[in-house]
Amino acid sequence: MAERNRLIPDANHPITIDKCSSTVVVRKGSLQIARTTGALTLAEASYPPVQYIPRRDVDMSRLERSQHTTHCPYKGQANYYSIPALGEAGVNSVWTYETPFEAVGDIAGHLAFYPDRVSIELVD
Repeated sequence: MAERNRLIPDANHPITIDKCSSTVVVRKGSLQIARTTGALTLAEASYPPVQYIPRRDVDMSRLERSQHTTHCPYKGQANYYSIPALGEAGVNSVWTYETPFEAVGDIAGHLAFYPDRVSIELVD
């Protein structure tokens, strides 16, 4: 099924993935959810760049797997997590591509967070 909706990044819809040179901290107030020096920055077309955090650097005990999924024709199926401590704002606030398409395969094993739900700080 995913095969029928697969698109390859190109000049009209570029996607780049680079190692982030900063320490990335994900928090909400005093609640720290992740801290890493191993983030990947995914820049896609005209969208704001997204920090993908290695799963090993996320406090997974703060997250709860949800049943929500979405499909991106460039990246594949996204699975979601909620952050129960954030209440309604935490619902489906984290996503991951567990088996991303080959063109973005580097983001496998990483999670991303909606920046309107948590603070994503880049610290030098």
